[in-house]
Amino acid sequence: MSIKPETYAKFEKLKEILAGCESAAIAFSGGVDSTFLIAVAAEAVPGRVMAITVTAPMTPDREIRESYKIAKDLGVEQIVTGASDIIDIEVFSENPPDRCYHCKLHFFAVIIDAAEDVGLECVMEASNADDVDDYRPGLKAVEELEVKSPLIEAGLTKAEIRALSEEMGLVTWDKPSMACLASRVPYGEAVTLEKLEQIEKGEQILVAEGFRLCRLRHHGSFARIEVSLEDIERLSKERVWARIAVAILDLGFERVEIDPKGYRTGSLNEALDIEKL
Repeated sequence: MSIKPETYAKFEKLKEILAGCESAAIAFSGGVDSTFLIAVAAEAVPGRVMAITVTAPMTPDREIRESYKIAKDLGVEQIVTGASDIIDIEVFSENPPDRCYHCKLHFFAVIIDAAEDVGLECVMEASNADDVDDYRPGLKAVEELEVKSPLIEAGLTKAEIRALSEEMGLVTWDKPSMACLASRVPYGEAVTLEKLEQIEKGEQILVAEGFRLCRLRHHGSFARIEVSLEDIERLSKERVWARIAVAILDLGFERVEIDPKGYRTGSLNEALDIEKL
């Protein structure tokens, strides 16, 4: 993958930003962006970086397990802390369009407390420059809590992060994006433990069938499946679809269908009038 000079310039800026911190606690999911940020920070401020991973009902277990291995392979100490009570917070479970804002307030309060307990100076998260142009109410919480977003500050986009990650030999360079499971429930419909469990199990069925980029959108009694456009034909094959559909119906759905538009980031945001929010 060819990397442009301006990308390297942003990379150097990121290292300068990170080197300006005495120590750093980084919100770590094991995804593309947070793994890249941790890896660069571990070199910029060696021995003074810690990964903080928050477990919660909307975080797939497989992602948490992967985060353990990645942190270990990078030689970065990891703190794992829980936020299982998030589901009991009404303004989260009622699932308003700004649900992510309230979730991030809660999550980063947990991370900040964990960082303070071990005496780490800077708390950071791994949103990238592309996220600024998307509907991301969680970024408001990040700003209010004064959590640093060095990838945004350096101007690094997702594509640039993937390219640099590949060059650095990070296993996550081509890892599919993973948003929280609550993002699969349409706004205004309650987020419950039962729904989150159905979503996680349904997506695991798809992953086990070889669909790396997939989403199960939870519409009450029916499930809508999104895979990449190039995978729709494979998913639609009679034997494959019959096997997957039966397994997903067994989770408690009455109907399951394939979204012909395929996977796209934040497809449930399409029903929102962002300018009025």
